[in-house]
Amino acid sequence: MSNQTTLQKAIEIVTKATEEDKNGNFEEALKLYQHGVEYFLHAIKYEAQSERSKATIREKCMQYLERAEKLKQHVSGQAQPKKPVKEGGSTDNKSEDDKENNKFKDQLSSAIVVEKPNVKWSDVAGLDQAKEALKEAVILPTKFPHLFKGKRKPWRGILLYGPPGTGKSYLAKAVATEADNSTFLSISSSDLVSKWLGESEKLVKNLFQMARDNKPSIIFIDEIDSLVSSRSDNESEAARRIKTEFLVQMQGVGVDNDGVLVLGATNIPWVLDSAIRRRFERRIYIPLPEAPARESLFRLHMGDTKNNLTPADFRTLGQMTDRYSGADVGIAVRDALMEPVRKVQQATHFVRSRGPSPEDPEVIADDLLTPCSPAMPNALEMSWLDVPGDKLLEPVVDMKDMKKALHSTRPTVNDEDLSKLQEFTDQFGMEG
Repeated sequence: MSNQTTLQKAIEIVTKATEEDKNGNFEEALKLYQHGVEYFLHAIKYEAQSERSKATIREKCMQYLERAEKLKQHVSGQAQPKKPVKEGGSTDNKSEDDKENNKFKDQLSSAIVVEKPNVKWSDVAGLDQAKEALKEAVILPTKFPHLFKGKRKPWRGILLYGPPGTGKSYLAKAVATEADNSTFLSISSSDLVSKWLGESEKLVKNLFQMARDNKPSIIFIDEIDSLVSSRSDNESEAARRIKTEFLVQMQGVGVDNDGVLVLGATNIPWVLDSAIRRRFERRIYIPLPEAPARESLFRLHMGDTKNNLTPADFRTLGQMTDRYSGADVGIAVRDALMEPVRKVQQATHFVRSRGPSPEDPEVIADDLLTPCSPAMPNALEMSWLDVPGDKLLEPVVDMKDMKKALHSTRPTVNDEDLSKLQEFTDQFGMEG
């Protein structure tokens, strides 16, 4: 029996148990609770589970066993049963509902960014329209609230879409940094999806309630397509309920969503449900970086690592990397940064050199060793194993290393994806 089937069977059994419990068929409910717990324990013991899933299952088992014990006492004539449990283990009274809501809020509280990321608008290369739209939605309404009265309302939903690795999440970090007095809730779809019947909708509802309680606030949902893709006839009932709850909460029917911005990011916007797409009032295309932006990215990723690249070299690298995303540039630079390590590892000869001491860069040492070709004058035949740890002079990264890395690191975005993104932009979006 597969893991999914085992858990599904357990959920079906305890769901039936709660119905029998509610209808007063306590003996049947007792048997079903015990039977359901056996299935849950089987899933823990014999099927692959994450530690988080195991902890959740154990918690449920304790709730169902506790209820079964009370029914057992009643069936044997020792006590009267209290109100039956509902799915999820809570009772019908208000205090238990509050307790359950607090549990969901505790589960979501880890999503709140307590320490704001240190990413300024100036750290984001280009994307001027995207930054302006985010300032309109986040910064200006909190700084000049009198500007947004009457019919002039700030944006409630902004969708950032584009190829992977173009800086959508980085822009969200800049928003978190610049919005000094806003609560930033960063959520992935996995934070809002639960195996347990009805819990996902409650997590979505509590997420928006937390945002309203702490407004002005920003809800950032990365890879939002996995949560609210287009509805279809063959999707599960649970997935449909999550989308419905998300639509209701974004629309704000019966609630006050003033001061709450929903910021979504996706690489495949064309799979989003049309109703969700409509609720994102601004849909901003975050394209692949242009040559000047790529040049800046090479400088950024190189950092203070020793290299002999000139400004002309960086310009050349920017021009050589058409269709590279920011993430692709980062991977290429990381590969190039490993070249000096490979030179040390593969070297058969070393030569004595003068340079900054590995232990104290402020001190210039004369007796350091650096890899060289066997033909170099005064080359010493030895391997890296023979070089003392405090005597190695690190080879610098050069243009040859960069070109070698670019040769082995190709762009990850294909023409088909770019064509789909451009088509979506022509129909629904705006250039960032």
